[in-house]
Amino acid sequence: MLETDPEFKRNYEKEYAKQMGKEHATFAELCQDGGVDFLNHLLAQAVPNVEIEKLPTNNKSPKEWTFRDILRLPESEQREWRLAMADEIDALKSRQVFELVELPKDRKTIKGRWVYDIKSDGHKRARFVAKGFSQVEGIDFKALFSPVVRYESVRFVFALAALFGWYMTAVDVKTAFLYGKLDEEIYMDQPEGFVAKGQERKVYRLHRAIYGLKQAARAWWLELEKSVRKLGFKRLHSDSGIFLYRDDEGVVVMVAYVDDIIFFGLKVLADRKKMEFMRVWECRDLGTPTEFLSMTIQYDGNTIKLDQTKYLEKVLERFGMANAKPARTPMVEGYYPAKYEGPNNAVLTRKYQSVIGSLLYLMLGTRPDIAYAVTKMAQHCANPTKEHLQKALYIMKYLAGTRKYSLVFEGRKGLGQGLESYTDSDYAQDPMHRLSQTGNLVLLASGAVSWKSYTQKSIATSSTEAEYMALSDCAKQVIWLRILLKELGIPMQVPVPIYVDNQGAIFNASNPVQERRTKHIDVRYHLIRQYVENEDVSLFYIPTDDNPADIFTKPLGRVKFELFRKSLRLVFH
Repeated sequence: MLETDPEFKRNYEKEYAKQMGKEHATFAELCQDGGVDFLNHLLAQAVPNVEIEKLPTNNKSPKEWTFRDILRLPESEQREWRLAMADEIDALKSRQVFELVELPKDRKTIKGRWVYDIKSDGHKRARFVAKGFSQVEGIDFKALFSPVVRYESVRFVFALAALFGWYMTAVDVKTAFLYGKLDEEIYMDQPEGFVAKGQERKVYRLHRAIYGLKQAARAWWLELEKSVRKLGFKRLHSDSGIFLYRDDEGVVVMVAYVDDIIFFGLKVLADRKKMEFMRVWECRDLGTPTEFLSMTIQYDGNTIKLDQTKYLEKVLERFGMANAKPARTPMVEGYYPAKYEGPNNAVLTRKYQSVIGSLLYLMLGTRPDIAYAVTKMAQHCANPTKEHLQKALYIMKYLAGTRKYSLVFEGRKGLGQGLESYTDSDYAQDPMHRLSQTGNLVLLASGAVSWKSYTQKSIATSSTEAEYMALSDCAKQVIWLRILLKELGIPMQVPVPIYVDNQGAIFNASNPVQERRTKHIDVRYHLIRQYVENEDVSLFYIPTDDNPADIFTKPLGRVKFELFRKSLRLVFH
């Protein structure tokens, strides 16, 4: 067999050493480049969306415990945790996740550990997970990518539900990752406290994925897609986390985020497809959803409200801001943070990243009003100062005063609820690199479904050029949403209006001319001209004082900020 080949052994050892010694990009490089890795790092530092219980073992959270910590507990508590661990092993056996085998001579095992948790109802939960970092690429895993639905897609479907009065019902798939089948040959050490007597030298040969494996999420998603396809659902190309079922009775839209599933559509049809799904997978029937992606959902048939108040309360409590004096805006008008080149303070940096990560989690979900402030302060995560931390906590002062705000989608007719977009740019805002700041906003059902605030990647030589580049980026987001609507069976018959406060940008986008001051603009930004010509979008001028996208480009004063916040449909509840 391949495992006994000396060449295989040498390659295995080489890849293992390479994997374990691989150097990652410094965080300073991530801050400079931005992108997914940067965002994921900050979100990992966010306050966890769970209650942290004050318990024994040095007041650590149960998720920080090890098996040895369990052994230090009183006998009665040890017994409860051992029962929880025994339940986990029984679940693994019932799903035929592993079998006990002798470890092949030239193979190595990956490590495992227990992860403990206490649910809000007091139920103790133990889960045996793999230490995925000990896996070797190309041997223990190959492909990793696993699609999840985007936040903006979720809000978009909620907005459609408000417009069309869709019924909603949800399920939670139990131990979802254990359903994923493995293509790779993986061996794992037996768990602490549950080593089979007389078979101590044997190991687990995994047949299905378990939590912690690098490919676990992908294995589950492949099984999920395969199963819903048999139920008649079709995965959308515009977002792989959304599935559509269509027959003569109507349509059902299924939104999936790992093991959390929501069905939208006519009540009879949605309930029928949900029951078919539950016959395939062991699920908890959640009925009408009240929470998804840590967003609380309120639905009265005409209006859908989304908020993250519960998570925000935990964040404010964690950083001692629960009783802080509220601020009227998330950032002081006219303030622009400066880069610090001095020595790094590791303790300050870790706290700052945790603050920014928590704020990002809120901004990505339901709080577009803090988008500019958070993304601007996030640029200084590599080497923050006390001033940067104070300004980040200032954002929390603003949130402390607006903690009861919800993002609202209106289902009533006559409110101008169609798809519309706004874009703006603040020319040469970056004092060091002279890069411009861009912001765009997309509304549906009168509420914000998509927003973005970011620094442009190239220097613009005029405000018209900066606005033109912002307009092109906004149009790409609009086109994606048009495609999403078309795949859902709701094609748009008219262009989507985009409002911009620069006549020169509108002229350049509407007329294929090359002038002395614009001929150098990168060809990719001229895509907007094709969208205008194809009547996918239509461009309109809006005065700067009326453009709500201005809230994403600069720190505004109180009056203007509160005016534009209303345009986002952030409402006190």
